Amino acid sequence: MDTPDEEQLKATLSELETQHRDLDDAIIAMAQAGSFTQLQLQRLKKRKLALKDEITKIRAILIPDIIA
Repeated sequence: MDTPDEEQLKATLSELETQHRDLDDAIIAMAQAGSFTQLQLQRLKKRKLALKDEITKIRAILIPDIIA
């Protein structure tokens, strides 16, 4: 059964995954349109990487490694 903390982590994970996908879409759109500066693109990519790190940490909490 899911605990309230686990439910909150799952909700946070879902939100972070959505933000990550949105940033990916924004980066692709900016690159295709050519309407960006390297600094803008670099900041978006850095934020996307930070989100990925947060997602990985939450997944590690929700699904711990079990050594058999």
